[in-house]
Amino acid sequence: MTIAKPFEGPSSGQDQYRVNRRIRVPQVRVIGADGGQLGVLDTSEALRIAEESGLDLVEVSPKAMPPVCKIMDYGKFKYENSKKTKDARKHQSTVTLKEIKFRPKTDDHDFDFKVKHIRRFLGEGNKAKLVVIFRGREIVHPETGHDVLKRVIEVTNDIAQVEQVPVMDGRRMLCILAPRVGVIRAAQPVAAPRPTPAPQPTATPAPAPAPAPAAAPGPTVVEKRPSGPTSPTK
Repeated sequence: MTIAKPFEGPSSGQDQYRVNRRIRVPQVRVIGADGGQLGVLDTSEALRIAEESGLDLVEVSPKAMPPVCKIMDYGKFKYENSKKTKDARKHQSTVTLKEIKFRPKTDDHDFDFKVKHIRRFLGEGNKAKLVVIFRGREIVHPETGHDVLKRVIEVTNDIAQVEQVPVMDGRRMLCILAPRVGVIRAAQPVAAPRPTPAPQPTATPAPAPAPAPAAAPGPTVVEKRPSGPTSPTK
């Protein structure tokens, strides 16, 4: 008599795959632990083969006819899938939706200032949510808000594309811009290179002192001696 192997794992339905006794169909197409095809088997027989191998029967393709199951170590399979998901999240870029508010009668200075921010957001790969807020009786002239958004779209047309056309939402008019394909993200700020120190002036060697002039030769003294025999002194 074969003892059924209990299901190891959460029973709350949070698992993506049905495993072991949670597989209710009568027959399944089975892939062995080595990747080989075992053919279409009764589910009970497939479970017996998995249990004898000390492994699990995992339904990997429930929409096939019959469903495809694989014999594997389900705990190891979940761990590897979780690791792949985490690695994928590390490499994916996060897109942020930045909201910029306008008024129907935004002055030129404020308009240019906000457009500068919109271009920076788009250059970083983010999206810009443009919001025109109407107050009081301004709501009876929605075309003024539409004109503001149209100006923004025109001045950012080189790097932006309209993802959501202007629409009214209560007393607000909304529009979403996304960066065009091929827009390069702004590079991270690079540290300014250290200035090269100016070359120090080379000290000019002091000129060697001129040699002292040689002393002028003094007069030569010549001793004169009397010529001839000297007479004896008396």
